[in-house]
Amino acid sequence: MKLLDPTVVANCSPNYRAPALTDLKNKTIGLLSNRKLNADLLLQETAICLQQRHGGRILKMAHKLNPSAPAPTETLTNLAPECDYLLTATGD
Repeated sequence: MKLLDPTVVANCSPNYRAPALTDLKNKTIGLLSNRKLNADLLLQETAICLQQRHGGRILKMAHKLNPSAPAPTETLTNLAPECDYLLTATGD
């Protein structure tokens, strides 16, 4: 058995939000699916609606390998420079 001291402050680097988009006009849409039933369809249809209203393009959908785990850092790092905003969804 290993005992951990819950009073020790974790050494975490701060997280920052990206600046808010002023509009969605002609922006590139990234898609990240968790592979649950209907998630891909929900993301694709939502992206098509946004593209019809605001223009832009839709990237090929990326997928997480495990629906209940966060997306791997590599996946997000690869998507970030390619898209202006990212849609993600949970199916079922």
